[in-house]
Amino acid sequence: QVQLVESGGGLVQAGDSLRLSCAASGRTLSSYAMGWFRQAPGKEREFVAAISRFGGTTYYADSLKGRFTISRDNAKNMVYLQMNSLKPEDTAVYYCAANRKDYVTPTLFMSDYWGQGTQVTVSS
Repeated sequence: QVQLVESGGGLVQAGDSLRLSCAASGRTLSSYAMGWFRQAPGKEREFVAAISRFGGTTYYADSLKGRFTISRDNAKNMVYLQMNSLKPEDTAVYYCAANRKDYVTPTLFMSDYWGQGTQVTVSS
C-alpha cells in the first residue's frame, strides 16, 4: 500500500508556471506507475499524464502535450508535474495516483491509490 500527498498548488496568473509535487510513503514508489489527474468544478475527473515505474515511458492528454511534463524521482519517493503557460481552463483540483500495473495510457491506467488533491487556480 502507498500513501500519496500532493503539494504545490496555488493561485497563479495566466501564462505562469507551477510545479506540483506528490510525496509517496509506504511501499516503494518504483512498484507503481504514477499519474496525475484533475477535476474542474462541475466536470468529471480527467487524465492529465502518467509515467512508468522507472520513468522510461510517459503519456499525456493530447490537449496538454507540450505544456505539462511529468517526472519522478524514485530515490526520493517523489512525482512531479511541471505545468507551463497555464490557462484559466487549467483550474482544477489535481490528484496524484498510483497504479500497481505498469501501464501509462489513460485506458489502461487503473488508479489503485489516490492522494487528497491540491487546488490550482489560474486567473485571467
